[in-house]
Amino acid sequence: MFAFIVRRLIGLVVVLFAISVLTFLIFFATPGVDPSRQLAGRNPTPETVAAIKHQFGLDRPLPVRYALMMKRLFISRDLVSYGNQALKAVDFSLVIGAAVLWVVGSIVMGVLAVTFKGSILDPLLMILALIGISMPVFWLGEVANLLTQDRLHDTFLFSWVPPLGYVPLTQNPWQWFLHLIIPWITLSVLYIGFYARVLRANLLDVQNEDYVRTARAKGLSPRRVLLKHMLRTSLITFVSLFGLDLGVLIGGGALLTEVVFGLPGVGLITYRSLVSLDLPVIMATVIYGAFFITIMSALVDIVYARLDPRIRPT
Repeated sequence: MFAFIVRRLIGLVVVLFAISVLTFLIFFATPGVDPSRQLAGRNPTPETVAAIKHQFGLDRPLPVRYALMMKRLFISRDLVSYGNQALKAVDFSLVIGAAVLWVVGSIVMGVLAVTFKGSILDPLLMILALIGISMPVFWLGEVANLLTQDRLHDTFLFSWVPPLGYVPLTQNPWQWFLHLIIPWITLSVLYIGFYARVLRANLLDVQNEDYVRTARAKGLSPRRVLLKHMLRTSLITFVSLFGLDLGVLIGGGALLTEVVFGLPGVGLITYRSLVSLDLPVIMATVIYGAFFITIMSALVDIVYARLDPRIRPT
């Protein structure tokens, strides 16, 4: 297992390096394009162009430019936004909180549906899951805002909901939680429904496998067979989807949720940067998004091997 993790991490480093080099070449080494003018945004002044050439070392060799870019992105994190945008994003807070809700909710729903298969609870849970899948995030978010910020805001149900916006965790943890609880629920509803249906289907597929019948023949309780044997194998597909979805959302895939709730996430910042041609921010979000997706893919492979030793390479 350790050797497998080491090989996968080495491969991850190689892929991340290739992504960073390719992104650098696109932004800084495109033939016939002056990167200093591209980075300066719309209608730059000569002073801004000169400052960019100095800050990014555009008059120096390509390897030096690459090293300076990586330093600004990952070490000093002082990449300048010439469109005067804030480069701090809330995606970790938004996505991680929603991910916890959808993982717990979907596992509970999937396990309950299989446990009570044949009863009224099974189709009821799957109908609820289908409703969650069918509701667009932006529509659900607007409905949530209508209820919590307007129609029912003065009632005991939602009087605790603060105005739209974001409060950093380090500034006020309680307000951070209150500002994000409705966006968490809104973003997680779609994934709870989808993942619950996927998990239920996987559990039903493995319930007649040899190892499951063997566990039952040994006299293990139905609860132990379900949770220790069936659920572990069924989570392989679950983990694969979760890793990719989490990487996409952290890399800017939660744009609609960010817009509806006024959260300055990577998706919203990227959209504004594309409109204003703010290339430093676009470059940063492209690399961050690609890195997160690649890292999550590697973590999924490692979790695969942990869940099912049969898929570990020899």
